[in-house]
Amino acid sequence: MKRIVAVNSNCYHGFSLDEAIEGIRDAGFHYIELTATKGWTEHVFPSMSFEKLDGIRDRLRDAGLIPFAMSGHCNLMDTERIRDFIENIRLAAFFGCDYIVSSIGEAHLKDRASADDASLVKTLRGLLPELEDAGLTLVLETHGKEHGTGERIASIVQQVASKRIRINYDTANVVFYGDVDPCEDLKKCVKDVGYLHLKDKAGRNDVWDFPALGKGRIDFPEIFRILEESGNDSPFSIEIEFTQSGPKNVAEVHQAVKDSAAYLAAHGFEL
Repeated sequence: MKRIVAVNSNCYHGFSLDEAIEGIRDAGFHYIELTATKGWTEHVFPSMSFEKLDGIRDRLRDAGLIPFAMSGHCNLMDTERIRDFIENIRLAAFFGCDYIVSSIGEAHLKDRASADDASLVKTLRGLLPELEDAGLTLVLETHGKEHGTGERIASIVQQVASKRIRINYDTANVVFYGDVDPCEDLKKCVKDVGYLHLKDKAGRNDVWDFPALGKGRIDFPEIFRILEESGNDSPFSIEIEFTQSGPKNVAEVHQAVKDSAAYLAAHGFEL
């Protein structure tokens, strides 16, 4: 099944966007998910000058990388952060993205607010006009203890009932946060999945250990089979987050991206 296969620039957390562009291009990819996650990886951000953002757009074009998605995590349960997320939507539109990714809570920052499902659904529906204007699909990531499984996110997506809001299924987060088998969980929500972070998991469920694809224990062939049988051709975005201590240097990240490319090619995917 033909699908977009990309790399999340968050693989290069702690390194520059230029280094990410170089590594992703050299590994043979043609698509990139840009990261605009406050306080974590700010490879692009709404506060950057137009000149800087336009220069990034030029560098991506020169490298032959299409910025089809943006990781723009905000706490969507915190009304004070909704304006920030709207700015991320507009930034994603500036780069010509089709998808914007967010967890429901704040990714990598301590959440300041929470909300019941009814309030959350109301907030998400309130974002629909912005998403429509930008031509974007918001994909909600399996992330955090409260929203760590696809089944849980599906219950929210189904209440919103819009093609503009779907699930970003992170194959390792559902293990780390949700403590579930990703294959069994995916079966419960696959019809609502519109995007996937392909991320491997090594070590105990509760240990931060996310190596290159094929280096951990996620059963990707079974995940691919479930998607194929369901007719789900959602984009893949590779995410490698290493261990808590991080990679030794940028060369280690470059190699992990190349290893992941080789793994997907061995399973029949075109980059």
